[in-house]
Amino acid sequence: MATIKIKGMSCNHCVMAVTKALAAVDGISDIKVDLKTGEAAYREIKPVDKQVIREAIRKAGYEAD
Repeated sequence: MATIKIKGMSCNHCVMAVTKALAAVDGISDIKVDLKTGEAAYREIKPVDKQVIREAIRKAGYEAD
């Protein structure tokens, strides 16, 4: 599992928005977004560029490190 830090999440709606954004990225599965830690964990079923993941999160309205 890979993880990425996400800034700007404050509620379960945020968790759902980030989960949906990551689910739309081709090659990502098993997404678990943790509001308390501000992290998303996911499995890459094929290589995915981190920048593609960051951009999907940014388009959802959040910042990724």
